[in-house]
Amino acid sequence: MISRQILTFAAVGVVNTATYYVLYLLFLTWLPYLAAHILAFLISMIGSFFLTARFTYRTRPTWRKFLLFPLTNATNFLITTAGVYVIVDVLHAGSRFAPLLASAAAIPVTFLVSRRIMLSRRPETEPIA
Repeated sequence: MISRQILTFAAVGVVNTATYYVLYLLFLTWLPYLAAHILAFLISMIGSFFLTARFTYRTRPTWRKFLLFPLTNATNFLITTAGVYVIVDVLHAGSRFAPLLASAAAIPVTFLVSRRIMLSRRPETEPIA
């Protein structure tokens, strides 16, 4: 079961990363790189919640899980944002591929935290329609 979850989590992660990256490149045409990163991250996180609930953990998306899900990405957000900053401003590398490189370190932690929230044994709240 957990091996299926890990594989599905990885597949959802690929879809989420592709969505994020396309949005990042789109926003990068008219926003500074950090603003493009933050906006793309927030939008892709919403899609990631529904994909993770449905395909990775096969659980109903509830308001409680939806409200807690950003916590699963807090570490991811901090690591990727710091990584993007370091790659672009400290290492003076290009901003186009910085998010892809920075996101790799956050994947294992995000899986563990999301698994804990999505498979919580607490009573369910209203499902998201």
